Amino acid sequence: MQVKIKKLSQDVSLPQYQTAGSVAFDLASTEDITIAPKEVKLVPTGLVICTPPGYMLMLASRSSLAIKKGLMLGNGIGVIDQDYCGPEDEIKIQLVNIKDEPVTINKGERVAQGMFVKVEQATLEEVQELETKESRGGFGSTAGYNS
Repeated sequence: MQVKIKKLSQDVSLPQYQTAGSVAFDLASTEDITIAPKEVKLVPTGLVICTPPGYMLMLASRSSLAIKKGLMLGNGIGVIDQDYCGPEDEIKIQLVNIKDEPVTINKGERVAQGMFVKVEQATLEEVQELETKESRGGFGSTAGYNS
């Protein structure tokens, strides 16, 4: 699959898959940023990534981000739509500092990973009755917990 990427400045590196078996590529900060305790900040990547039709670009934390830096993606994952590809539609990583002290991210530090996931748009249909016979319960219903 070919993916078009625009660098917003010449000193930005293109993302890379780190191993032959990697399913996601790393995204890095374009500047030094300090995030205060419990603060949420957008970290710029300096990249516009044009997601191919039929796919979404999903952003996820690097596996070491929380344990080593005390940072998490502010919304769990990031969903980048196929039409978020204008000349200034920079990919930014929303990070939250879960520590009780400030955390600094250095320019060039890899903070997230991106992966292309095949998707389809559904045709949504309103109905008056559902075909299922009974409700399953709430969160955790298959493990014996009810909400």
